Amino acid sequence: MRNKLFQNKWTIVLVILLVGLLTLVRAFEDQLFYDPFLNYFKGDFHSHPLPAYESVSLFFGLFFRYIINTVLSLGILYILFKEVEMIQFAAVLYAFFFLVLIVAFFAIIHFYKGHNILMLFYVRRFLIQPIFVILFIPAFYYQNQNK
Repeated sequence: MRNKLFQNKWTIVLVILLVGLLTLVRAFEDQLFYDPFLNYFKGDFHSHPLPAYESVSLFFGLFFRYIINTVLSLGILYILFKEVEMIQFAAVLYAFFFLVLIVAFFAIIHFYKGHNILMLFYVRRFLIQPIFVILFIPAFYYQNQNK
């Protein structure tokens, strides 16, 4: 057991480093990205109208944050599984999910105009948080075990 831990120490260190970088993205989100919904969802958002926003800046803020989270998440997956095909598949899934989620996000803002705030909250959460890596790690582990 101890020898196996020492063999994998660099894997553990690199995963901890990448998780730390994901944490830094979260810690400095106010300074790094344009997102007027950050403060909106921290307060009592049920009783307030949607904040004013610039669509293009919001799109690029969400896009850059999603890209940074995706690159770090793919790095974690590669370090853990070391299979290029699996990482390519995950990258395609990340791209597909971004397209679906960003269209859903702006459609909710445009069509619901503040009436379905929780749906907007959760769609945005998938865009700005590295939730998919939490789903992919057990799925890829299960896939590796069944090969």
